[in-house]
Amino acid sequence: MKQHTIEQVTIFISVSKWLILSSIVGIIIGASVTLFLKILQFSEQNQDLLPFKQYYLLPFALLFTVWLVKKFAPDAQGHGTEKVIEAIHKKDGKIELAVIPVKLLSTVLTVFAGGSVGKEGPSAQIGAGMASFVSDLFRFSKEDRKKLVICGIGAGFASVFGTPIAGAIFGVEVLVIGLIRYDVLLPSFIAGFAAFSTAQYLGIEYTYFDIHFYQEIDLDLYLIGQVVLAGLFFGLVSDITITSMKRIARTIEKIPLNSYLKAFGGGLLLVIISLFVGDHYFGLGLDVIDSTLDYDPYYAENIPWYAFLLKTLFTSITLGVGGSGGIVTPIFYIGATSGHWFGTLMGDQIAFFAALGFISVLAGTTNAPIAATIMAMELFGLEVAHYAAISVVISFLMTGHRSVFASQILAMKKSDVLKIDMGGDIAHTEVKMGDNTSKMIKDVRERLHKKRKSSEEKPEDKE
Repeated sequence: MKQHTIEQVTIFISVSKWLILSSIVGIIIGASVTLFLKILQFSEQNQDLLPFKQYYLLPFALLFTVWLVKKFAPDAQGHGTEKVIEAIHKKDGKIELAVIPVKLLSTVLTVFAGGSVGKEGPSAQIGAGMASFVSDLFRFSKEDRKKLVICGIGAGFASVFGTPIAGAIFGVEVLVIGLIRYDVLLPSFIAGFAAFSTAQYLGIEYTYFDIHFYQEIDLDLYLIGQVVLAGLFFGLVSDITITSMKRIARTIEKIPLNSYLKAFGGGLLLVIISLFVGDHYFGLGLDVIDSTLDYDPYYAENIPWYAFLLKTLFTSITLGVGGSGGIVTPIFYIGATSGHWFGTLMGDQIAFFAALGFISVLAGTTNAPIAATIMAMELFGLEVAHYAAISVVISFLMTGHRSVFASQILAMKKSDVLKIDMGGDIAHTEVKMGDNTSKMIKDVRERLHKKRKSSEEKPEDKE
């Protein structure tokens, strides 16, 4: 009885500690992210004051962004969330304070000039940076700092998209593929809700979608079949997105020019491409996402089927040459537009499939199927949730052992027939066929070779 009492008292103290800490950190993160979002919103609203299209400034903005990041905070490079994951796994959650203002300014510059990036990555990095600063200020242990920085990812995500539950789950799920740290769930939920509530109180407005789609009966087998096909398709889209971004980044890295010339040249290239394909692929692209999710197809009729491919190209080049910003908002664009195209091929329920694409490509590219499914409930309603779960998990599995976050740790394999060394980051993980599968393939090849050889020898025997 005494042991049981000690256990309960200890847990009560721990819960109370994290209730207080995560609430305080969540409020700080909510206020910090609100400041970032307000500045970003102000900059976008004033783009029309320029006597020319804002994206003509992109080469200069990217050049200045590269200089700013290299000079003051190298860890602010890239799309934010990746750097936070790296800091958690390799630096005990330590994030330099200089990252916060540099990430804020460089992202605002990139988005203002039309860079194809998102706002959630910087929000996660700003949130995690604030959590790291608070931890250092009060001399928390390394383990407590890591927990609070993980909370920072979820709180930043929650305060950007207005999805506190999905944000909290995303923060703990995105670190290790196949493993969730349950000890961080409570702090993440509290921090996410506190950040979301603070941002709402300070005037941030969120968009939630009412997806209308028709079912003849409760169990619609035809629709389930379409959703399965959609999951396979979104898995392919996710793989294309990850592969394109990785290869374009490597290609840019190999170009024998200094980083400033690459940044200017990359921005100039995007401006030239836009002269042929239009300027819908610059910036956040939220208006396009909104139109794909409108149940009236009239609002999305001008979206070309290849929109998701061009958005992938624009985002890959923007980030590859040094632009600053998140990657999840472009992923939402890619998912929603590819889902819109899939819906037109199916002939009906276009907004429904755009919604499935929105969250399924998120799951496939980031390996966060649970967070994606919960986000479907928070953004689109419970009617979509059970179909979303099917599409999300299929997309997650079909993408394979790849991710837009190279620092994710692999703790599971997505097929029993594969041979994978677990425990390393996903960028350096080798995937091989299992011994039994390799033997089976070898046997099939030998049989085919013998069969072909015997068929070639038969004409000679007849002569």
